[in-house]
Amino acid sequence: MKILVSGAGIAGPTLAYWLLRYGFEPVLVEQAPGIRDTGYIVDFWGLGYDIAERMGSLGQVLDRGYRVREVRFVDAQGAKAGGFPAEVIRRLAGGRFTSLPRGELSRILYETIAGKVETLFSDTIAGFEPREGGVRVRFAREKPRDFDLVIGADGLHSVVRRIAFGPDGMFEKHLGYSVAAFETKGYEPHDELVYVGHTVPGRQVARFALRDDRTVFFFMFRDDFRGSDERGQRAALHRAFGDVGWECPQILAAMDRCDTLYFDRVSQIRMPRWTKGRVALVGDAAFCVSLLAGEGTGLAMAAAYVLAGELDRAAGDHGTAFARYEQCLRDFIGAKQISAERFASWFAPRTEVGLLVRNITSRLLAFSPLAELLIGSSLRDDIVLPDYEP
Repeated sequence: MKILVSGAGIAGPTLAYWLLRYGFEPVLVEQAPGIRDTGYIVDFWGLGYDIAERMGSLGQVLDRGYRVREVRFVDAQGAKAGGFPAEVIRRLAGGRFTSLPRGELSRILYETIAGKVETLFSDTIAGFEPREGGVRVRFAREKPRDFDLVIGADGLHSVVRRIAFGPDGMFEKHLGYSVAAFETKGYEPHDELVYVGHTVPGRQVARFALRDDRTVFFFMFRDDFRGSDERGQRAALHRAFGDVGWECPQILAAMDRCDTLYFDRVSQIRMPRWTKGRVALVGDAAFCVSLLAGEGTGLAMAAAYVLAGELDRAAGDHGTAFARYEQCLRDFIGAKQISAERFASWFAPRTEVGLLVRNITSRLLAFSPLAELLIGSSLRDDIVLPDYEP
């Protein structure tokens, strides 16, 4: 079976790897000219960690990842106001935990299929329609081609979802925040292995030092900014953080000098079904839990693994495989979405009182029994994935 996978981020390369392993013929299409290396730092544990190990990629993930020492919240003068040692999180995750830039993880996953799977970079799906025994796909650049199945692994703003299921507004649940991230070199101070954040009601700005004298910055603020123009996005960040204090003036100045800015709304995707005919969705395209969940990459990899495994187990009978795929994951993903929605206020509490409570609570995480009580359940995946290996 020839299967078109839209998106070469996290879910797409993972799906292509497992499809290839089971004897299918995946083809990737990616709008960007290459693997995207922009984004933010992701915490990597749980299902994604397990699947990376099964793919033989865990060593690279750990080599390129960071063993964060501390999460530190500071006040406007830079004095510590809250935080906790990151070792607490690693211990709750059974030691199977690391942090790395999302772009690095994407590149590692793509390396597992590079040279083995046809990839159409700088292209996107323009439309598709069912044909006898398959799907005829039209591309923005490539000539139309026929596939047995089309899989949308193309993120929160999925083209495949829009074509097959309807406009984004039918399924997107905005959580009231916007986020941005960028990377620069030579920024000081350069606190190694410390996530440093400053929060005022409804807004947080943070930085994390990377290798090679690089620093990645992360903004989060209560807003429903929908402009797509990067100039407008940068202006929105100046409005939101221009009066926040701390290091914000120099951080905003560094942003003005950077070439690439990641900017998006914090949203979830809630759908009654992830499949339709010969089309299926995986990862954020199907069930984005939002980046606030902290496990979106792992869940995307889990969905890709299950979908490929069920297609193999059903000998290519997509109807049976799609039904089993949804049955396996839907309740589990739904619970993750609810948890992520509740966790939003941790990053940028709405009030001064909420901010004080967050800072006090973060200090309590240094004590293992309290950490287990407060966040232990969120670091456990209450599901056992099927073993599809023969």
